[in-house]
Amino acid sequence: MRDMKKYSSMYNMVLLLFIYLHQNICIMDIENVKSQMRKGFLEYCTLLILNKKPSYTSDIIEGLKSAHLIVVEGTLYPLLTRLKNDGLLAYEWVESTQGPPRKYYSLTEEGSSILEELGGAWNELSMAINHLNETNP
Repeated sequence: MRDMKKYSSMYNMVLLLFIYLHQNICIMDIENVKSQMRKGFLEYCTLLILNKKPSYTSDIIEGLKSAHLIVVEGTLYPLLTRLKNDGLLAYEWVESTQGPPRKYYSLTEEGSSILEELGGAWNELSMAINHLNETNP
C-alpha cells in the first residue's frame, strides 16, 4: 500500500509536469505562429515603405516600428539582401554629414510589379479573413 502512495504521488507530479509543459508548448506555438505571420508580412511591408521613397535601413526599421512591427537590423539586413538579389531592390550610396556614406534602398521596376501583385494578394486575403470574422461569431 505504501508503494501505491509513492507511485500515486509520482504520478501526480508527472501529470502536473505534463500539464505545465503542454500549456507552455501551446503558448510557444502561438508565439511561433505570430512570429511567422509577422515574417510573412515583413517583405510586403518593406516594399510598401520603399515604394514611397528611397530609404536608409534605419528609416525602414522606423517605418516598420511605427506600424507596430518589431524588427531589428539583424532581421532586416538579410531580407534587404535577398530582395536585392532577387532584383526587387536597388541601392545607392549617399554621402552623410554624420559619418560614412549610407546605403539607400529603392524599388526596381520588377519590385514595383511584385508590390502590385502582393497588394492584390493582400486585398484578397484581407477580404477572406474579414468574411470569416463576420460569418463566424
